[in-house]
Amino acid sequence: MKSSAKVWVVIGVSVVGIVVVAETLRRRRKLKSSGVIDFNAFVERFELLPFPQPPPPAARQPLADLTFAIKDIFDVKGYVTGFGSPEWKRTHLEAEETAVIVTLLLKNGATCIGKTIMDELSFGITGENKHYGTPVNPQMPSHIPGGSSSGSAVAVAAELVDFALGTDTIGCVRIPASFCGILGYRPSHGTVCTNGVLPNSQTLDTVGLLARSPSTLHHVGHVLLQLNAVEPRRSRCLIFADDLFQLSKVPKLKTVHVISKAVESLSGYQPPKHMNFGQYIASNVSSLKGFSDESTNLEKGTAALGALSSVMVSLQRYEFKTNYEEWVKSVKPRLGANVSDRVLEAINTTQDNMKILYKVRTEMRLALQSLLKDDGILVIPTVADSPLELNTKKKYSAEFHNRAYVLSSIASMSGCCEVAIPLGKHDGHPISVSFITYHGADKYLLDTVLPYL
Repeated sequence: MKSSAKVWVVIGVSVVGIVVVAETLRRRRKLKSSGVIDFNAFVERFELLPFPQPPPPAARQPLADLTFAIKDIFDVKGYVTGFGSPEWKRTHLEAEETAVIVTLLLKNGATCIGKTIMDELSFGITGENKHYGTPVNPQMPSHIPGGSSSGSAVAVAAELVDFALGTDTIGCVRIPASFCGILGYRPSHGTVCTNGVLPNSQTLDTVGLLARSPSTLHHVGHVLLQLNAVEPRRSRCLIFADDLFQLSKVPKLKTVHVISKAVESLSGYQPPKHMNFGQYIASNVSSLKGFSDESTNLEKGTAALGALSSVMVSLQRYEFKTNYEEWVKSVKPRLGANVSDRVLEAINTTQDNMKILYKVRTEMRLALQSLLKDDGILVIPTVADSPLELNTKKKYSAEFHNRAYVLSSIASMSGCCEVAIPLGKHDGHPISVSFITYHGADKYLLDTVLPYL
């Protein structure tokens, strides 16, 4: 096998979305000269060393020599988990135990170097934080990094760590991965332990992973999910959601065409298929008929996904209220204006029939299972819009949020696994597509993003 035969299955050699080292170093020097250290990714720096290596002839630990950072939502023994909020940190004690998943990474040889900045209370997708500042997007320093796992994405994109942990509830790993030009992985819901991780909405929450290279994503993903190394090679069929690519401002030539060309000569791939995904969901998730969201102003044919995203937001608000209503009302925390509005909306939310929200979730999982079966991979844009400029009101607009939620709601509401994959840039902005497959097929998905020999 020749090294020249190596090609990313998902994007091809010519469009690998990797931050150029020289450019990253130049930006780092410029930021430091202006008083910004390490792209403002970290809220707290420390070092958690890996567990001792086994003596020879035992194999080296799989993550030996890799460094990682964690979102300020993971417990570390002896540190207060800040949840992105000084008010939360002030009213809580040091963690007595380290999050299970962080301990697992340390046991497998990785070194943790600190906690990263996040949207307050994990309630946002822009990546800004009133109290700790906004992590600097290495790809576009004058634009938002995306959130809520903004510091984790920036730490990876700026090459400060090899990989990072975030959490993904309604797109909180996938969106910053797209905006920062790196890989972002949302595992199947419930497959990664969340003990020692502050919840936002348990029905939607997952521990997520951010990395620059598919090899790192694959290795760490296997550790997180404790997967077997060997699995019989399976065929793959890419299914393009044509209606969702119409939402994106990036021409199809930059996405659908590039991916099709990258896999057409590779073995194990069936001819790509195309579909109207919104129509499929409208026909197969009957519980959505009781919901509508006219404010989304979506293109014709994606109304069902607008309804799906509104169900997702309602579910998040309801569960956030259940988790934190008592704390919010007793502490009356001083939050950033945008976060404060969303928290108040959650605390004041009422839902007469919660069962219907959970029924939509169940039907969504069954619909994706039926569509993708054993070999299907749904291909969609990760986000509809490019990262917006800092200090602009557009990033708070309902349209920006609604268009993002429509795309992120597919995996969030079905519990399926998704990987956001960088495709380079368009008009100077990072662009990304996502591969989604059915719940539990995480190894199949991670194997898809490996270099193909």
